[in-house]
Amino acid sequence: MVAVVVSVVLLANGLAAGVLMGTQLGGWPLLSSLPPDRYVHAHAFFSTRYDPFMPICLVTTAVGDLVLLVAVRASAARGLYAVGAVLTLAAITISLVKNVPVNRWVRTLDPDNLPADFPSRDPRRPWAAWNRVRTTLTVLALLTNCVAVTLLLMAAGRG
Repeated sequence: MVAVVVSVVLLANGLAAGVLMGTQLGGWPLLSSLPPDRYVHAHAFFSTRYDPFMPICLVTTAVGDLVLLVAVRASAARGLYAVGAVLTLAAITISLVKNVPVNRWVRTLDPDNLPADFPSRDPRRPWAAWNRVRTTLTVLALLTNCVAVTLLLMAAGRG
């Protein structure tokens, strides 16, 4: 059972980290370079593509890390799974508190009829800053989970 959970955690965590890195490397540079109306239009396209995929990947990672924290006997690996869960739960919290509300608000906007105060409310910079944080946390969780697997293999005499 542990091997299956480890595989699922690595897959889900890797997919989440990959999507977030892709956003950092491609999506964000595009969105940040657009004028407000084009940004709102492009954002509507991007933001609906990741639900429910990203939440499922992040929740699967966190739950899987918690299962491994209980199921694994090697204490060093257990500690790393605890760290992986905390990092992933922090990324989920940032998503729910900082990024998702912005995504929902921007989806309500009409790109052809933006509010007059949009320039002062333009959410791109704060959204990007929080997205960098959750990307970093998710990548660190992946690194932590990979090290935990290495420790498990070494403990099993395969490393």
